[in-house]
Order: sequence, then structure tokens, then C-alpha cells
Amino acid sequence: MAAHMGRLRHAVLTNQTLLNNWRVIVSDVLPRQFHYSCTLDADTPRPSKAFNKPAPTKAEKISKAMKAYIERAQAQDEMLKRETADYEIGKRHLANIMGLDPEHMTDRQVKESIQYLLPSGLYDLPSRPLMKPPQKVFPKRKDAQFGMDGRPFHSFFYTGKPQFYELLHKVTWKLEALKKEEDKLRDSGALFETEEKTEKLSLHENEWISYDTLKARVMEDISQQDYGQFLKLMTRFVEHPLAHKEARYIMKFRQRLNRQNFGDKIKPLKTAKDGRSFMTAEGYRKSAVADVTVRGHGSGRVAINGSDLEYFSLSMHREQIMFPIQFVNMLGEIDIESQVSGGGSSSQAGAIRLGLAQALTSFVSPDVVEKMRLAGLLTRDPRRKERKKPGQAKARKKFTWKKR
Repeated sequence: MAAHMGRLRHAVLTNQTLLNNWRVIVSDVLPRQFHYSCTLDADTPRPSKAFNKPAPTKAEKISKAMKAYIERAQAQDEMLKRETADYEIGKRHLANIMGLDPEHMTDRQVKESIQYLLPSGLYDLPSRPLMKPPQKVFPKRKDAQFGMDGRPFHSFFYTGKPQFYELLHKVTWKLEALKKEEDKLRDSGALFETEEKTEKLSLHENEWISYDTLKARVMEDISQQDYGQFLKLMTRFVEHPLAHKEARYIMKFRQRLNRQNFGDKIKPLKTAKDGRSFMTAEGYRKSAVADVTVRGHGSGRVAINGSDLEYFSLSMHREQIMFPIQFVNMLGEIDIESQVSGGGSSSQAGAIRLGLAQALTSFVSPDVVEKMRLAGLLTRDPRRKERKKPGQAKARKKFTWKKR
């Protein structure tokens, strides 16, 4: 009898162990709402109503950030629709005023019509009246940086400026690739031959894109410090001996200089009776006017109102006059004669300098003329003495305030 009871107890314990293991396996495989429906005991709890609801899928779980982005995107789209409708109405009114076809009116005709109807003498062009499509006025909106579940797409998302740091990362890896290639050429002994055959990048007629251009390109709020970091990295990239292999990529971040054509303004040299070439020009500064004559094949003589450089007592005025000659490397090769009147010593020196620089353009090449323009030698100084304001001692100075 005891042996039968022992076998029965062993069978019950074995069945209970198998039942527990089976429950664990079912709980891992089947969904949660089926866990209790697959039990064998009659006294086990029944599934509640909460378990009958289907579990939300990943697509239904939208993060708060995604909801905020969708709301902002919808608000901006609605705003653009309203602004576009107002622009089309204004465009039709403008076309009726100007007698043009509103259906085929171009943006250029809109701009010319606004300039005709609302003339402005403001020096700053963005301050003048304008009428542009809303898509050109309002900045572009960056696409969502994360999915419906809130996970970011970009690997640099948590830097705060993913597009900017991705740009730095790409440039850095390109620079590292050039360094590895340079090491291979150095080990093979072909580095010096490669440097002799290749031409360096020509960066004289272009410059790095501006801070505003880079900011608009990455569509992120970068700081001036970030822009300086970008320039420093790109300068290292350009200075590499094998940078010409990435010339196309480098030129994406370069823009041509606003080079003005001075070819039509440069006058040909005149010839005097003694066979010497010369050129005359006028210079202006405040109320001073200077007539300057530059003669070639000279000895470096300078004559100002019948005197020499001692006409100006201050050394800074003398240096200001000699700067254009030193800039074009023509010291001791030309003679200068000048007649100046009006203004003070500062304005007279500025007038002589401008007239001298204008006359020197006929003695040098167009490339040097462009360098002179970039140095500001061919631009008249527009500064003048600011007028006195009523109720003040001077232009900016105030009277001493006394309480009693």
C-alpha cells in the first residue's frame, strides 16, 4: 500500500512539474490574452475584459515629438496655403494695374512692377518693397528627424546639429583617405613625382561660402564658432598635397568673387613730347579735389602744390599717399605731380591717394587692378563729418545735464 502511495505521489509531482513547464512555454509563444485560456485547472482565473483588447502595434505608438512635429508641419502648410492665395490675389491686382496678363505674369515682371509703383531710394536692397512667392520668403522646413516610434533617423541626431556635424565628419574622412594615399605613395617613392605632375587648386578667383550660406545649406542654427571650425577644417583639407583629387567636392563650398570688370574704365597711357608715358586722374575726399599726374620712367619724385611730401606734416598722411605705389611695387619708377585744393590735410591726402590709384591702373595688369580694387584703393571714401543735431552740443555729444 505504501509503495502504491509513493508511486502516486511521484506521478502527481511529475505531472505538476510538466504542467508548469508547459505553461511557461505557452506564455513565451502565444499572446498574453491566450495565457489563461490554455490552462488545465478548473479553478484558474478567467481572462478579464482588459486582455480582450488587441495590443497596440509599433505604427500606433506615436511619440510626443512626432505629434508635435506633425502639428507644426500642418500649421505651416496651412499658413503657406493662405499666403499663396493672398499672393495670387495681389498678383492679379498688380497685373490689372500694369495692364499685364495675370496668368502669364513672371516673377521678374512682378519685381519690375513693384519698383515702378513703389520707388525707393534706400541703399540696403532688402529694405526696399518687394513681392515674392511665399515659398521664397519663408525658410524651408527641415524634414522629420525621427520615426513614428520616436527613434531618430540620423546617427548625429543627439549632437543637436546633425547636418553640420555630418558635413565635418565627411570632410574629416576624406582628409584621412588622402593621408593614407599619401603614405602609400611615400612608401613606394612616387610621392615627389606625383607632386611635380599635378597642379595645385586655383583658389584665387573664389572664396569660401559665407556664414549665412552655410547656415541655409545645412538648415540649422550654427554659431560663428561652428563656422570658424568649418573654415579651419576646409583649409587643412585644401592644403593637403593631394587635395586636387577632391577638387569637385571642395568647389561645392567655394563661391566666385564678385569681380567687377574694370577693362572699360582703364584708360590707355598717353605719350608726352619727350616720349615719356603719363596718365592723369582726379581724386575726391569730402570737399577736397586733387588732380594727379603720374609719369613713367621716373625717379620717384613727388610734387604736391609745388612742394614735396613735406607738404603734409603728419607721417600717416605721407604713408597714405605712398601706399598705392608700394602696393603695385613701383617705388622709384614713376614721378607724381598733384594739385589739390579744398578740405583739410586728411581729406587732401585721401583725395591724392584715390587719384594716384586711379592713374596707376593704366600702368599695371588687370590682375593687379583687381587686387587694388579688393584692397579698397579704387573706391572713394564716403565718410563725411556728421552734422550737428539740434538740442545737442555736437553730432553725438550732449549737453551736461544738471538737476538744478
